[in-house]
Amino acid sequence: MKMDTDLLLSTLGLSEEEPDMNDWDLPLAFMKKRHSEKIEGSKALAQSWRMKDRMKTVSVALVLCLNVGVDPPDVVKTSPCARLECWIDPLSMSPQKALETIGANLQKQYENWQPRARYKQSLDPTVDEVKKLCTSLRRNAKEERVLFHYNGHGVPRPTVNGEIWVFNKNYTQYIPLSIYDLQTWMGSPSIFVYDCSNAGIIVKSFKQFALQREQELEVAAINPSHPLAQMSLPPSMKNCIQLAACEASELLPMNPDLPADLFTSCLTTPIKIALRWFCMQKSSKLVPGVTLDLIEKIPGRLNDRRTPLGELNWIFTAITDTIAWNVLPRDLFQKLFRQDLLVASLFRNFLLAERIMRSYNCTPVSSPRLPPTYMHAMWQAWDLAVDICLSQLPTIIEEGTAFRHSPFFAEQLTAFQVWLTMGVENRNPPEQLPIVLQVLLSQVHRLRALDLLGRFLDLGPWAVSLALSVGIFPYVLKLLQSSARELRPLLVFIWAKILAVDSSCQADLVKDNGHKYFLSVLADSYMPAEHRTMAVFILAVIVNSYSTGQEACLQGNLIANCLEQLSDPHPLLRQWVAICLGRIWQNFDPARWCGVRDSAHEKLYILLSDPIPEVRCAAVFALGTFVGNSAERTDHSTTIDHNVAMMLAQLINDGSPVVRKELVVALSHLVVQYESNFCTVALQFIEEEKNYTVPSPANTAEPGNLTPVRDSPAIPRLRSVNSYTNIRAVTTARNLNKSLQNLNLNEEGAPAAFSPGNLSTSSSASSTLGSPDNDEYILSFETLDKMRRVSSYSSLNSLIGVSFNSVYTQIWRVLLHLAADPFPEVSDLAMKVLNCIAYKAMMNTRPQRILDSGSLTQSAPASPTSKGTHIHHAGGSPPMPSTSSSSLTNEVPKPPTRDQPATRPPYTPTIGGQAPHSHQFPRTRKMFDKGPEQAAEDGDEPCGHRNYISATLQTGLCDWSAKYFAQPVTKIPEEHDLQSQVRMERQWRFLRNTRVRKQSRSITQRGVSRLDDQIFINRNPGVPSVVKFHPFNTCIAVADKDSICFWDWEKGERLDYFYNGNPRYTRITAMEYLNGHDCSLLLTATDDGALRVWKNFADQKNPEMVTAWQGLSDMLPTTRGQPSSTSTHSLARRVSIYLDRSKQGGAGMVVDWEQETGLLMTSGDVRIIRIWDTDREMKVQDIPTGADSCVTSLSCDSQRSLIVAGLGDGSVRVFDRRMGPNECRIMTYREHSAWVVKAHLQKDTNGHIISVSVNGDVRFFEPRTPDSVNVLQTVKGLTALDIHPQANLFACGSMNQFIALYNTSGDVISNIKYYDGFMGQRIGAISCLAFHPHWPHLAVGSNDYYMSIYSTEKRLR
Repeated sequence: MKMDTDLLLSTLGLSEEEPDMNDWDLPLAFMKKRHSEKIEGSKALAQSWRMKDRMKTVSVALVLCLNVGVDPPDVVKTSPCARLECWIDPLSMSPQKALETIGANLQKQYENWQPRARYKQSLDPTVDEVKKLCTSLRRNAKEERVLFHYNGHGVPRPTVNGEIWVFNKNYTQYIPLSIYDLQTWMGSPSIFVYDCSNAGIIVKSFKQFALQREQELEVAAINPSHPLAQMSLPPSMKNCIQLAACEASELLPMNPDLPADLFTSCLTTPIKIALRWFCMQKSSKLVPGVTLDLIEKIPGRLNDRRTPLGELNWIFTAITDTIAWNVLPRDLFQKLFRQDLLVASLFRNFLLAERIMRSYNCTPVSSPRLPPTYMHAMWQAWDLAVDICLSQLPTIIEEGTAFRHSPFFAEQLTAFQVWLTMGVENRNPPEQLPIVLQVLLSQVHRLRALDLLGRFLDLGPWAVSLALSVGIFPYVLKLLQSSARELRPLLVFIWAKILAVDSSCQADLVKDNGHKYFLSVLADSYMPAEHRTMAVFILAVIVNSYSTGQEACLQGNLIANCLEQLSDPHPLLRQWVAICLGRIWQNFDPARWCGVRDSAHEKLYILLSDPIPEVRCAAVFALGTFVGNSAERTDHSTTIDHNVAMMLAQLINDGSPVVRKELVVALSHLVVQYESNFCTVALQFIEEEKNYTVPSPANTAEPGNLTPVRDSPAIPRLRSVNSYTNIRAVTTARNLNKSLQNLNLNEEGAPAAFSPGNLSTSSSASSTLGSPDNDEYILSFETLDKMRRVSSYSSLNSLIGVSFNSVYTQIWRVLLHLAADPFPEVSDLAMKVLNCIAYKAMMNTRPQRILDSGSLTQSAPASPTSKGTHIHHAGGSPPMPSTSSSSLTNEVPKPPTRDQPATRPPYTPTIGGQAPHSHQFPRTRKMFDKGPEQAAEDGDEPCGHRNYISATLQTGLCDWSAKYFAQPVTKIPEEHDLQSQVRMERQWRFLRNTRVRKQSRSITQRGVSRLDDQIFINRNPGVPSVVKFHPFNTCIAVADKDSICFWDWEKGERLDYFYNGNPRYTRITAMEYLNGHDCSLLLTATDDGALRVWKNFADQKNPEMVTAWQGLSDMLPTTRGQPSSTSTHSLARRVSIYLDRSKQGGAGMVVDWEQETGLLMTSGDVRIIRIWDTDREMKVQDIPTGADSCVTSLSCDSQRSLIVAGLGDGSVRVFDRRMGPNECRIMTYREHSAWVVKAHLQKDTNGHIISVSVNGDVRFFEPRTPDSVNVLQTVKGLTALDIHPQANLFACGSMNQFIALYNTSGDVISNIKYYDGFMGQRIGAISCLAFHPHWPHLAVGSNDYYMSIYSTEKRLR
């Protein structure tokens, strides 16, 4: 048996000695809904459940043509024959009295269903009497419905010409009455009931006449001189309903056991006739002792559900409603069963008429026609209910025993429950839904019914729409008046579901004081947090853009209630409390002042540092609407606005793009509020930018360092990235030739046309944003970026206590910083706000046409197809041509002299942009300049279409958050469902991981004696600067300056190549795979401190940016090593120059990723190590390095909480991140004399630190001892180095164009100087190299664009 399990484990690639690596327990980064979904609300479902035109039947005409005692000539009656009319035998009294009694009885029967209508009887009438009756009823009814009931048992059958019969005055003749006339007198809307033989003929004639009328109306409308147009035509008959007792060729049943007006009895006394019919069936013999006489004695009243008769009536209503809902099309069901109470009752009873009359070969007809329902399975449930009730009758009547209630409703709820628990996703809706509705009326079953209803609504928006269409709304609205505590959780859940799908119910709730119910739930501290969350969500919907709701909730003390719950431990509650606050004072000043009195804004500040990004977002939203009120401003409110603005500004480098997007919108409210102040600031900045020359970083590189064009390979067309237009491949026609020559990856080459795609319709780039003559933004990306670098501003912290004049300047700088955000949607929004103000400022100062055509020579006109492809003129900002900023024009600008000390103020820490002296190290993003997506043709009206920052600027966050309540809450998430595809795929990936770990370990444990077998070589599209193996599949990522190429090293094919989106003068300096064990994401770090995370790469989909943020602000450029006369330093200097041809010195940004904790360590050309928590998307720690040089390498170990940093001054520093910032540096090794190329901390508990400097000295340190435990010397002049985490190997790439591999004892394993078998070609200078984390593979990138991978001999692999 043991052997079998071993065999099984080995075939699966599992091994028993592998419990340490549990992939299932590893947390996943950036896989939350906010990363995988677009932040927008769900598409509103068209709600058809609200009856647009609720109606009442207000008048009823009862026309009885009985002529008691005289049979009409065309019907031969049987003997004996059916005689009863309205349960009265007409022959039992004098004819006149019989007629009046029958008329009175019929009226009573109708009054049971509609007591408030006006009833008029017309007994054995003449044509004139009918006309008078109908016209007077229509006149009184106005637009409401009128019912015409016709009993024609005493007159001939209807004629094929469309006539029914009445009498002459003396009752000597039958007089025909045309249905056409009847239509004219009755008008519309009307309902007609015909109880006579051949009644179907009337229905047909009625339709023909109605059609004829439609045509007459059309003729009259087209030709006003036509005689028809002079007549007053009645309205269309489309809204008329007809119920007829039988088909055109059928006679009414004459069975003496049945009433003569069987159809009328079914429609008006359904329970009575249903019970009689039940007793007449053979099956009734199973219920002994029940006779027709006994049925008359059933105790109780129809409208008292506790009595036998009332209960039967209730069951009958539930069953007929259910049959109709299941069989009829939805819109017909709404029209017939939900629009008018009397019509609904008649149609429910019509279903019974169909069942009973068909058993006597008679088919009732309706218009609109219904599908047949007489065979529906629910009728069996009715027969059972009748059976159970009748079987008790003899004992109840004779012995007076108590009535046992029917199990019908409990059983139907059980059936509904079975449907809920056993069903699959896609299936027919549950038949019992209308019954659940009926059960809400009963206190006995209410709790269970609400619970099941809640579970049903939880299935998704479709279920909510379905329940609303059944007619649940008035019931659950009424239940809000109940004070029962046990109903609270259920009602709150149900209402949250309804409002998440249809927010228009806010008005109904306020009208019925329903909001008070939810206010009391929110204020009840004994309620669980989930229920308070739903209550506050409901209140947030009630106050959303609805002033009556805002007013009502303000009176109900909502603000104080919400503020008390801001610090609740439940994150979703905190989030919705903030959103609710933001909505109640949105454009509603009384609520804002109430908030001011309660210091709401100060209480919300705590949430700005909440661990959950969505909560931070909600707090920013609430503070944004708090300052965004457009009422009159007092000094007090201005002070508050400034205070809030400065608090918000601190989120400028928040790790979550959703928060920063919300921040731009919040600040835009402030900008709108203080527009004139911001216009002044904008003008100052524009002036300052114009007069200040910043050398463009493209030109600070030494002349001759650019890769010559002739060396550049042919660049394949890049894959365009999702939501970005294709960069580099598109350009305007006039620059096409130039760009074709320059289509390489060097500094000056590629025409920049990177354009982040639309955000959403409300905030898309399609609003024409430029000045009237120009199709681009007024402030181009370059201008804004330059503005940001020019302004030498003090840090935010020094603002406290400063006069608030500078607040507008500070906020302008914050917006400038956000315009350079690495996440395109954030920068887009900020560009929009800045350009709006710049535009207004320009218009205010220069109302005339502000551009002459000369300044736009390079701008091709925009067209909807070439979106985002404009190439800027050298002026950077078209309105004010300035010569300073570099451009994409045909001349390569001459580099200015490198040092300009005069323009360098001393370094001060800044909000997060550059310190002004770091202009060699900018974050310009010419790539993001963009033309609008449509040409501005309305250039002559400069102001009309440009008020585009206003309510339209929004992020969709609140609507997106509301989707949570519309989606299933109680359902097991797919990844936890053991049978789901997602789970199976993960299991497969984890088995693959285990196999890779096991097989690679078996190779590395044997020892690697050689590593020079080239298993892959290919020419990369750009010079490789960073390479990274995927830990488990056969994919390798190769980054050049600003793009990433993916190769499959096993198959030797290229999988993908896309643009990283970093600004033109920055480069990618580090990459990491996040979630490499599962659904991998790729993190790229650039030397401006920005981090971007990508998904969907290297497969068939378009790569998408998951998130991006500014990992480090204030990156400082440094050079490698300090120049000195010693040989070591001059070598370091030479290596540094050699390496940094295109890199302008500096370590760029270095990162290390810890999957176990979800922490990302970042450092580089800064004096700190910053730790980011990717789960919270926020900075958790800044560790000062204590050195005056850059960090060149980072390595961490989660088990020991240690971080090792190699620095540019040769020191290696060890930090324990559990300690405070001042004491966390626990060790500094100063044994290297030059730039540390790599510092590596081995992962096991006794792991050593291995560090290597450019001079080739490899040192081993034991973290607890102050000196190295071992030193090896390798080649001098290292340009790249990597250490294999498993195999005790390290590889050095040197400037002398060869790679040396050593083991940790210092023995040389391999020297690679030539491409094996590649025609003896010398390898180019090594630009980067990296080991595979598991396999003994080494990837090498060289300056001649080639990428190769070496491994051990084939037989060992």
